[in-house]
Amino acid sequence: MKINNILKNYSGLLWLLAGITVGSIVGLIFGKEVESIKPLGDIFLNLLFTAVIPLVFFAVSSAIANIDRTKKLGRLLTIMVLVFLSTVLISAILTLVVTRIFPIHQALGNNQIPVETEKIQSFGEQMTQLLTVGEFFEIGSRKNMLALIIFSVLVGFSTLYSGKEGDGFKNFLVSGNEVMKKLIILIMKLGPIGLGAYFAYQVGVFGPQLFGTYAKALGLYYGVGAFYFIVFFTLYAFIAGGLKAIKVFWKNNIVPSLTSVGTCSSIATIPANLEGTLKMGVPAYITNVTIPLGSTLHKDGSSISSIIKIAVVFAIFGKDLAHIDTIILALGITVLVSIVEGGIPNGGYIGELLMISAYQLPPEALPPAMIIGTLVDPMATLLNATGDNVAAMLIARFTEGKNWMESKL
Repeated sequence: MKINNILKNYSGLLWLLAGITVGSIVGLIFGKEVESIKPLGDIFLNLLFTAVIPLVFFAVSSAIANIDRTKKLGRLLTIMVLVFLSTVLISAILTLVVTRIFPIHQALGNNQIPVETEKIQSFGEQMTQLLTVGEFFEIGSRKNMLALIIFSVLVGFSTLYSGKEGDGFKNFLVSGNEVMKKLIILIMKLGPIGLGAYFAYQVGVFGPQLFGTYAKALGLYYGVGAFYFIVFFTLYAFIAGGLKAIKVFWKNNIVPSLTSVGTCSSIATIPANLEGTLKMGVPAYITNVTIPLGSTLHKDGSSISSIIKIAVVFAIFGKDLAHIDTIILALGITVLVSIVEGGIPNGGYIGELLMISAYQLPPEALPPAMIIGTLVDPMATLLNATGDNVAAMLIARFTEGKNWMESKL
């Protein structure tokens, strides 16, 4: 029964891997002749691009519109946000350093896909274009994802503060969110065909050396992920409560870790996390807020994968992830990815679209990022889900004081 449950939870991943495998074989056999099936991938991407705009709007707006304003948890929420942001940025910076030491671009040689020459803009012009649009209809373009997110946040807060008069619109946002989530699930059923066709095209164009690029990216991700899981989670636990906290954390993090890998879902790991953090001595009022919100807003694994995806896409398109403005933008995208993808089926793809929009990359940049995201999903889920437990310990430390464990254990 347990094996059947695992197969069910990973069925989407297995089908995507099957499509990628078949596409790889077709690309190796037929070479550049597979360009004729590229439209299958284009159709899949166009459907995804079309559906993702209303999905982001409804998901972000409805989430903010439904915030309970009666909860007086200002200090806890402030500390929680700071802890979440800190760990996400630390994992992203660690990954940037590793990709600098072990650059992925070497695997592609001189076969990069060229990017259209862009007009050089000032920093102010770039920020204006990135954060806002001049006409309302432009908010519906995938090229303006960040502007859409900002607009959605403003609509959400406007609905929240409209009181009873805004209840009808709030219900519309909630209903629209559910409909669009189902639409994304429906479109993703075409994922094995769409990604398979694109992977066949890539293999046909680049040849076998493309596998080296993905293999190196996966090696980097799982290496960084394992290091972060063991070393940094231990460090966070030590900061929270010394050597005693390390022992308590790892003793009670086993079940959540197995649950996250078995279900491949941060949401499904919430019950195990709630039980585990209480056994770690984290006060119930911290646990009951941090774990549910963390499953949506705190994604260390997604942070690492975001940087890896950017590095891979930059390698394929011959761009350099070295300039300070490029790195700052990558960190900003990583933070947004950790927030936006939570609670959305296949939410990682939203972050990938945001990356394409921010760096003004062509649609062909999406499939490589999606493939990387698919292949690293088990480790990403492990880090995303169990990272909430050690974050809860840190929040308890900064909320209750350095002796918080003495009164709880």
